[in-house]
Amino acid sequence: MTTQPDNSSDRHLTRRAAISAALAAAGGAAAFAHSVAGAAEAAKPDARRAAPKRYDMKKSINLWAFPYPERMNLEECLRLAKAAGFDAVELNYDLDNDLSPKAGAAECRAIRKLADKIGIGISGLCSFLFWPYPLTSGDAAKRERGLELAAKMVQAAHDVGTDNLLVVPGAVNIPWRTDYEPVPFDVCDRRAREAVAKLLPAAAKLGVYLNIENIFFSGYLMTPAEMNAFVDSFQSEYVRVHFDTGNIMIFHYPEHWISALGKRIRNVHLKEFSKKATDHSLECFRPLLDGTTNWPAVMEAFDQVGYRGYLTFEYFHPYLHYPEALIYQTADSMDRLLGLKA
Repeated sequence: MTTQPDNSSDRHLTRRAAISAALAAAGGAAAFAHSVAGAAEAAKPDARRAAPKRYDMKKSINLWAFPYPERMNLEECLRLAKAAGFDAVELNYDLDNDLSPKAGAAECRAIRKLADKIGIGISGLCSFLFWPYPLTSGDAAKRERGLELAAKMVQAAHDVGTDNLLVVPGAVNIPWRTDYEPVPFDVCDRRAREAVAKLLPAAAKLGVYLNIENIFFSGYLMTPAEMNAFVDSFQSEYVRVHFDTGNIMIFHYPEHWISALGKRIRNVHLKEFSKKATDHSLECFRPLLDGTTNWPAVMEAFDQVGYRGYLTFEYFHPYLHYPEALIYQTADSMDRLLGLKA
């Protein structure tokens, strides 16, 4: 009689191997699921590091943040802005340098051509000349010169290929100038309206927007309601608002202004301000994010009113050493505001 081999131990080993394999597979599946869940969790926006949503606005920086023209020429500034990731640069009109009364249409077009070659836009035109030559000055000669310069700015904006001109319509007072005699509010208001009305026909013909800036230090257009009434009084699409987040931060909050100004906002300055500061001069403004501005609320307010234009960082003090650092730091900060970095 042939004896059949006893395979019970083999069967026992086979079952144990199968059970072990099943457990291992289950464990692996669980580990894989945990890994996938972890990766998904890690991929979620982290509000501690950047905006949890992406905002469809464009990054710009004002030329005052660069050591121009002392240490960098215009081409170097434009190339640095491009390298740092900005979409555009806001140019400044003054009495000398590349963009000034000395520059004609050909020179302005050359600047536009240079920007196009580098691959960077021009978000608008800005100027400090509204302060030494205020449109509401008690000195008639200064008013006339201010209006003459503003008209040149309108033409220069057109020639350089931007449709945005920042306009300071007037000032009751200019705290940082000792040569400005305070102007009564009603006189300031009348002169400001007259000046903008004179600039408007040429601006509209050239397709250049006169964007009225809010400036708390000037004592004029101190509330959103006043700004809205001023802008709306011209009944023209070419009179809009250049909203500055920092210029009303002494007593107000930019997110409140944005919702009130709404579609009137044509261009924007992002200017950081600290309510902890006691110096309420141009020195009170800070590098972006180094202040008390509620940036998540500000960005959401812009989004809610449908703003999709340029956000331009404005700062008056290029870094004394390694000035490129400010440009790259600002680009990084704006990426976080816009939700471009996780």
